[in-house]
Amino acid sequence: MKTVLITGANKSIGLETARQLLQKGYYVYLGSRDTQKGLQAANQLKSEGLENVEPITIDVNDPISIKAARQQIKTLDVLINNAGISGGMPQTPLDTDVNTIRQVFETNLFGVIETTQTFIDLLKQSPEPRIVNVTSGLGSLTMHNNPAWKYYKFKGAAYVPSKAALNAYTIVLAYELRDTPFKVNAVDPGFTATDFNHHQGTGTIPDAAARLVKAATLSPDGPTGQFFSDDNAPDTGISPW
Repeated sequence: MKTVLITGANKSIGLETARQLLQKGYYVYLGSRDTQKGLQAANQLKSEGLENVEPITIDVNDPISIKAARQQIKTLDVLINNAGISGGMPQTPLDTDVNTIRQVFETNLFGVIETTQTFIDLLKQSPEPRIVNVTSGLGSLTMHNNPAWKYYKFKGAAYVPSKAALNAYTIVLAYELRDTPFKVNAVDPGFTATDFNHHQGTGTIPDAAARLVKAATLSPDGPTGQFFSDDNAPDTGISPW
């Protein structure tokens, strides 16, 4: 049975991703910063008959928490770096407090890096390891320079750079692991209606989760080092960086 750790999985897209992978026969480590919320989410899934789920307390902003989570997990095939924050809106480049920007980077970039580095030894033991970095279509520098793009005016000074940086990390990580069985990809779940955006999104949570699941379950001949985003490239599903 393949195993997967999903950070920020106690609600919304993370929780639905856990549900869909459980339905596919995976054993899910349901990562949550809040122990009680993680337990509640795991119990919810078990009440649906999805028994192979285990709550794991992990705060990606806390190295001690990440290391503690690592000690609880003995095998791992898939890591989905889903935990993320927006930093609140609006975020103008000249007025956004630099501490807000640091906080967003701490979660959206440095938390991903630290979690990945901490669990890489386990992933290397898997015959088909997968890393999914949950990004945003707003992380595309190319699209941000295209006035015709439907999200051209959304220029958050904390969130956008954090996701662009995450995309860059995905590129260099995929390159380092290029001659191995790893598949490392950045996936935009789409503009989804969740509490993350006050339910203003146009997509559904099941559809968003399905995009993450697709990247998490890639076959050995699947792509690596890609940026998947239907928002930016509806025809191919592959966004320009």
